Amino acid sequence: MPKLLDDPAGIRELLEKAHRIAVIGASVRPERASHRIMSYLLQAGYEVMPVNPSYGSVLGQKCFTSLSEIADPVDIVNVFRRPDRVDPIVTEAIERGDGALWLQDGVVVPEAADRALEAGLVVVMDRCIFRDHARMTRNSP
Repeated sequence: MPKLLDDPAGIRELLEKAHRIAVIGASVRPERASHRIMSYLLQAGYEVMPVNPSYGSVLGQKCFTSLSEIADPVDIVNVFRRPDRVDPIVTEAIERGDGALWLQDGVVVPEAADRALEAGLVVVMDRCIFRDHARMTRNSP
């Protein structure tokens, strides 16, 4: 069974293997963390699919109303939602066969993480994908 990733080597491997990232809670507002981090991920070369029913596009990318609207599984489901909004996202990610669930800083939902792990997803919880990626690329040879 996959484990909760919190070690630098495991997180590095996940980020190096990932190509497609869904950003749940993406925002058009530049002051929002989801906007800044989505911009960073695009600049880092990832294919990023914003998910937010409030927008048609974010940073020039077609915005999806829900995770299930994205045609193919993604490598990482990056969640910028309150903890009480995570459970349905986990259900969708499991049903779709997505690879990993990444719960951003402050998003701590042990029950949802356990469900995702039991279903075979890799889980990162209460960590910032931007900080981990930036740390990883600074430490690259």
